[in-house]
Amino acid sequence: MTDVQGTDLDIQTEDGVADAYLVHPADGRPRPGVLFYMDAYGLRPHLKSMADRLAAAGYTVLVPNVTYRLGRAPVVELPEFIDPGADPTIWERLGPIVFSLAPDLIERDSAAYLRWMADSPLVADGPVALTGYCMGARLALWTAAAHPDRVAAAAGFHGAALATDDPTSPHLGAPRITAELYLGHADNDPSLPPEQIERFEKALTEAGVRHTCEVYAGARHGYTQADTTAYDREADERHWAALLDLLDRTF
Repeated sequence: MTDVQGTDLDIQTEDGVADAYLVHPADGRPRPGVLFYMDAYGLRPHLKSMADRLAAAGYTVLVPNVTYRLGRAPVVELPEFIDPGADPTIWERLGPIVFSLAPDLIERDSAAYLRWMADSPLVADGPVALTGYCMGARLALWTAAAHPDRVAAAAGFHGAALATDDPTSPHLGAPRITAELYLGHADNDPSLPPEQIERFEKALTEAGVRHTCEVYAGARHGYTQADTTAYDREADERHWAALLDLLDRTF
């Protein structure tokens, strides 16, 4: 692991300016790029610490505020430790934001993020990798399908609604994906029931996508997020091992 340097920055998109967090090894040499998609709780100190850990393993990591159309992060003010059970209004505020992120918006925004990374001297030449959490897993899959020439690998953890009946469901983009995928599903997750997991993996298999899908037994939705009640240390460390293994194979 190495020292890292992080900074806040702005990225111009077709629809405005997205605030973002960039972190990279402190030596300033170009490193493989990782586009990191936030969970529903947004760009906040915990996500920055996750990005820092990833950068310390030798990557340049970009974490955009994907809800920038509604304002700079934090779009929704949240407590330092997030407990939806103690405050049911959290999801009343977050729900409309999550479902406002349609594939056409993500396709345009991801083009801007990937273009910024391609132009950055801190990002090595060539395709990048993606990782996403909660709703970010869905965004990573849409991005991999929209930009197959720019994405070499994509990971998603405790993803939600990955194989629904909606015509924009991520599993329908499988035939366009050329990246290798890794998905770490939460156990007994209402947002991704077993029938969706089965449908999702079937779509990947039929499309010939290289993939690994695993259910983390006993882990709740949100298991990687240490600033929430859903955190599971064992599952989180398993996620880090799987993610770093994928990136090691990719780069």
